[in-house]
Amino acid sequence: MRIGLVGLGKMGANMRERIRRSGIEVVGYDRNPDVTDVPSLEALVEALPAGERVVWVMVPSGAVTDAVIHDLAGLLTAGDLVIDGGNSYYQDDEPHAALLREHGIGFVDAGVSGGVWGLENGYGLMVGGDAELVERAMPVFDALRPEGERADGFVHAGTVGAGHYSKMVHNGIEYGLMQAYAEGYELLAAKDLVTDVHGTMRAWTQGTVVRSWLLELLVRALEQDPGLAAIDDWVEDSGEGRWTVDEAIDLAVPAPVISAALFARFASRQGESPAMKAVAALRQQFGGHAVKPAPPA
Repeated sequence: MRIGLVGLGKMGANMRERIRRSGIEVVGYDRNPDVTDVPSLEALVEALPAGERVVWVMVPSGAVTDAVIHDLAGLLTAGDLVIDGGNSYYQDDEPHAALLREHGIGFVDAGVSGGVWGLENGYGLMVGGDAELVERAMPVFDALRPEGERADGFVHAGTVGAGHYSKMVHNGIEYGLMQAYAEGYELLAAKDLVTDVHGTMRAWTQGTVVRSWLLELLVRALEQDPGLAAIDDWVEDSGEGRWTVDEAIDLAVPAPVISAALFARFASRQGESPAMKAVAALRQQFGGHAVKPAPPA
């Protein structure tokens, strides 16, 4: 089997390598000439067997993914298949599927989790699309997922859009878990009573009910940089957290933890918090509570 892979960034390049290790040929294309296998998207399409091509798209969501899907619609032929494995917004999937369907090209959306560790550990996969198309691409999914039972690392979650929707919720949960571990770390570090914060969190990684891979990664970070002195407290959000909160609002599903975790990331980007200034001012106004003067400019 031979497939095409568009986008050879941190995850895409590792995915290419993991698929190749399984015995599947991969022709990769990236605008970076240092990593690409072919000079153009046209060359990638020409390197695959017409009518049975499988092209995995692994590029940033939004305009970049739109452009690649539109280009592939004009280059591929009936019987080919496109898999969008990026972090696309699930509502973009049906329009992409419809565009490709006009040309007889199939479409599957795949939520992919595993980050830079996926090369060795495998990737968790959440897939949406027609069962026939999903089954056709199963050798690729099996190559990417973790070893063991398929159901422990792969799911055909539903129709088109279900894969990216599932990954969106997965990342929303990730926001909440990360925030809980971070707040726990701050509480431990703030108390002189605890003299070994790193060791305490490491002791949680086996046997306890809060053990997880995320906790292991935090312990690793503290081992490499005790006190996290080398890193700023500015935290980006990738989009899926916002989409998850939007979806919770639309469905009237309470999601206070995920929402709070998203807002905490917003707060991390403020050099000083206007909201907290307002709270301090109100406390002073109604209760005469003490306030701290602003630092010198």
